[in-house]
Amino acid sequence: MRARIRDTELYFDVDGPGLAWGEHAMEERPVLFLVHGGPGGDHVSFKRSSRALREVAQLVYIDQRGCGRSARGPRSSYTLDNNIDDLDALREHLGLQRISLLGSSYGGMVALGYALRYGSRLANLILVCTAPSWRFIEDARRFIETRGTPEQQRVCQWLWEGRFEHEDQLREYYRVMGPLYSRRYREEDFAANWARSTRNFEALNEGFSGFLRGFDFTPRLHQISCPTLILAAAHDWICPLHHSQLMAERIPRAHLKVFAHSGHMLPQDENEAYLAAVRGFLTYAAG
Repeated sequence: MRARIRDTELYFDVDGPGLAWGEHAMEERPVLFLVHGGPGGDHVSFKRSSRALREVAQLVYIDQRGCGRSARGPRSSYTLDNNIDDLDALREHLGLQRISLLGSSYGGMVALGYALRYGSRLANLILVCTAPSWRFIEDARRFIETRGTPEQQRVCQWLWEGRFEHEDQLREYYRVMGPLYSRRYREEDFAANWARSTRNFEALNEGFSGFLRGFDFTPRLHQISCPTLILAAAHDWICPLHHSQLMAERIPRAHLKVFAHSGHMLPQDENEAYLAAVRGFLTYAAG
């Protein structure tokens, strides 16, 4: 499905009932927006890792502007601010008073921004392998400089400088970095998953050469008032664990769960435990 909102057109997909058949009455389920990473990724990986959450919530998969199956636009429009405001415009388009958000990686940064800008419209917040400020880039660069292979150091220069020139280059980056992103990385799985996704390297370039170098939600984390679940991976190279620990300290009543056997792709690395954590949180928060 597509929604004409603000100055763009977003692709979204809905899975699961908003009103479910309960034991004694119809039961209203929370609407959970799933916000993908990148910048420049798409929603497709959520359909592999998170579809089982339809048992407890109505899922809304979203491709951010310029990403996946959403409309392209000028590179200058691919910004954190626009991604945040687009979420609220889609909420309004769907006629929803409040939503729940699950943001992974860069999607978690968008979700944090939404919680701070539109907190009254947010029921629950789930942050997966993310960070509250530009400082994650410094930490990731140090990791690669000291522990990365020469090939990993080479392809990461494209990321740090925001200068991917074509999709084949982006594919090479993710292939080389795959073993760091996921503890379960397999070359054959990568090829199959890549064929299903639609990526925009221009959105990634805009983030890493621009707005991701300066954003900082840290001083305002104490203003987030909705129930918050933070899921972190012990082996996350690009959004290291201490960023999640900081968010858990600053966000009132936030709950932090650390996955000992996961990398940045936590929902794939420990899928059953990830699903159990999110299901439990949404069930408890709804109660």
